[in-house]
Amino acid sequence: MALADHLRELRNRVVKSVLAIVVITIIAAMYHKQIEDFLLKPLPRCTMETAGQFHGKCAQVSNIGLTAGFTWMLKVSLTAGVVATVPIWLYQVWAFVAPGLHKHEKKYAVIFMVCGAPLFLAGVACAILVLPTTVDVLISFTPNNTTPILPPEDYLDIATRMVLVFGLAFEFPLLLVMLNIVGMVTGKRLLGWWRGMVMAITVFAAFATPSADPVSMLTLAAPIWALYFIAVAIALVNDKRKARRNPDAGLSDEEASHLDLSVEAVAGAETVQASTAPVAGPPVPAARHEQQMDDIT
Repeated sequence: MALADHLRELRNRVVKSVLAIVVITIIAAMYHKQIEDFLLKPLPRCTMETAGQFHGKCAQVSNIGLTAGFTWMLKVSLTAGVVATVPIWLYQVWAFVAPGLHKHEKKYAVIFMVCGAPLFLAGVACAILVLPTTVDVLISFTPNNTTPILPPEDYLDIATRMVLVFGLAFEFPLLLVMLNIVGMVTGKRLLGWWRGMVMAITVFAAFATPSADPVSMLTLAAPIWALYFIAVAIALVNDKRKARRNPDAGLSDEEASHLDLSVEAVAGAETVQASTAPVAGPPVPAARHEQQMDDIT
């Protein structure tokens, strides 16, 4: 395909993904009240009368501004549309890349697509489960004699950030498996990185979660630790499978190859005799005849 054809194909895939998101967003807008109740359910709400009794344990949810409710509805619907259409826009990515892949590469890409969507949704589910704990910890930092007034937009920003971060973090082990399949990293090397990986995942979880409590951090870090070691196991099995098919797998990269330096005897050369038969034509001088014989030899 020419460059313009590739660009048109990319445009078509993007348009299809956007249309899917728009359709699901419209459907979500029709049921935005139910979605809002589901999202606000983990939030401990209190009134002005009970705020003093439950100091640091509840918040007053209030819309500030005339258009705040409409903005809140749009954000909720769009977030639901993006999350619900994960399989659709992942498939569009696959459909754009697939024509340029070989047959065996398509097989691995299909595995990536099939596993990518469930892992992302698993991260979303984990974020929803840890969201109440995160909210409780954040509200506990409220100063004395004050009641937090929480706009729904701020709460949705925190929830959206957690959903996206958890969903993308769960894709990291799948990325390691794909790098191993294409030969960029070996399972042995991944296993040798386990200490650094565990520390890096822990630091990432500490910065990715909005709250500073260890429960939220471990809730994000523990599944990624488990998925990382599962990815290492898959990479080791894949390396063994490649080694069985590769006859040179046992050779060291730093070892020089064996050279056969033995000398074989050379057979004797055959003697070539020039023909002395007379040649038809005028007589040739002796010196010129010897020159022709030399050229023939």
